Amino acid sequence: MTTTIDTARPLPSATGTGVRPAHLSFSRLVRSETLKLLTLRSTWWSLGVTAALAVGLAILIAAASSSFGGGMNAVTTIVAPTQFTMLVAGILGAMAITGEYSTGMIRSTLTAEPRRGAVLLAKAVVVSLVLAVLTIATILVASVAVLPIIGADAFAVDDAAAFWWPLALSVVSMVTFGLLGLGWGFLIRNGAGAIAATVGILFVLPIVVSLFMIGGESWQWLVDLGRWLPSNASALVTTDTGSDDFVPSLVAMLAWPAVALLAGWTVLRSRDA
Repeated sequence: MTTTIDTARPLPSATGTGVRPAHLSFSRLVRSETLKLLTLRSTWWSLGVTAALAVGLAILIAAASSSFGGGMNAVTTIVAPTQFTMLVAGILGAMAITGEYSTGMIRSTLTAEPRRGAVLLAKAVVVSLVLAVLTIATILVASVAVLPIIGADAFAVDDAAAFWWPLALSVVSMVTFGLLGLGWGFLIRNGAGAIAATVGILFVLPIVVSLFMIGGESWQWLVDLGRWLPSNASALVTTDTGSDDFVPSLVAMLAWPAVALLAGWTVLRSRDA
């Protein structure tokens, strides 16, 4: 008995000449990352705490302003809590990836999608969208909540750009804080370490730098550098859009998460899961 081999049709090979490697489409990858993020209880706790802080602090600030004779406009009242909610946003971004490293799920993720840059980009898109939607929702709720306290006159502005730009930039700020945490998560691969690094940059480092104000002129250079920390840059771009430092501060605020994500992408490509 003999076997005839059809030499006209090449056999599939592992080198890819006969079989093309399968990849998830980016839309399916984003959908997968969305499901992973939104099915975690820690995500909903973080979102709930962020919303409660944003609305609650806005109400307290409005009440305090009213008690002292008013004078604070609606935009400042609504965006001021960002300096506190930024911590939860950064922690959420860190947990979006470090949880996968702690459970080993990252291996399944990279097996399903070997293109590691696509995985990082998909997670960044999902974290950005979730935080953007949350921030917009809290702005709307906070606006309704403070209206009876500060009155409709506080919402009246001569320049529409002066009203809408700070609100839009507060959304951008929350997204950048989340991406900063995500970048540190990819870089450190440990939940506690990534959260510590994120909180250190967003909250601890500005306090440490401000302490050098008592050092006089010899330490003024360090105080000046503190203006470009992400939280300080965010505070300026959301409260003083007409400042000469507006554009440099906006660039600094965006550069921090960009550098963190680039470093995280480098580590993700160079190390095994």
